[in-house]
Amino acid sequence: MTENNTAIVLAAGQGKRMQSKIQKQFLEIQGYPVLYYSLRCFQESPLIENIILVTGEEMVSYCKEEIVDKYGFTKVTNVIAGGKERYDSVYAGLCACSEIPCDYVFIHDGARPFITEEMLERGLERTRKTGACVLGMPSKDTVKLADKNAFVESTPERNYVWTVQTPQIFLYSLIKTAHDKIRRKDMSNITDDAMVIEQETGVKVALAKGSYQNIKITTPEDLWIAEAFLRSEKM
Repeated sequence: MTENNTAIVLAAGQGKRMQSKIQKQFLEIQGYPVLYYSLRCFQESPLIENIILVTGEEMVSYCKEEIVDKYGFTKVTNVIAGGKERYDSVYAGLCACSEIPCDYVFIHDGARPFITEEMLERGLERTRKTGACVLGMPSKDTVKLADKNAFVESTPERNYVWTVQTPQIFLYSLIKTAHDKIRRKDMSNITDDAMVIEQETGVKVALAKGSYQNIKITTPEDLWIAEAFLRSEKM
């Protein structure tokens, strides 16, 4: 049976920590915008049928002309405006998916340029079995949980601590229904889509290994690291 999978790529962030007038997803690394790299991965992946790009309302035309058309991303079927918060942008993408056949959805931050086909395969394999999977990596550092006064409250065992990445991959009907339900409630503490599944369904979210290189471009230092990754690939 043919499987129809959609990537929702989020590019609506303001990137205030980047200290730049240009939004982080449009800054260049090795001559291409940050957003280009993840779109290229989804474009080239045989697992993905459609890409929905979610950006700021004022950037829709720019993304269509200067990214989608310029680089020939033919799988981008829709460029739409996001919302005030990340979860609003995700929901806009999920609603757009209802207009096309969609079995599984890959929700990805456009500021993470270093995804690979192997990551997509690992994540989808687990999602087919469980309905929900997030990419991540075991933490290299000891993690401390703090109380409200900035004192250490507890130290979780490092073997069980993962830092979560994107894409996060879900059975479309599951994540859409969960988002429909949670939008009637307070969403101020929602920081990723796995939390929506955790709070609104009985489905356990699986983990699949991403990569320590699958960084999110957030601060100027991240651009330096990204440049180093790309240089090493060309050596």
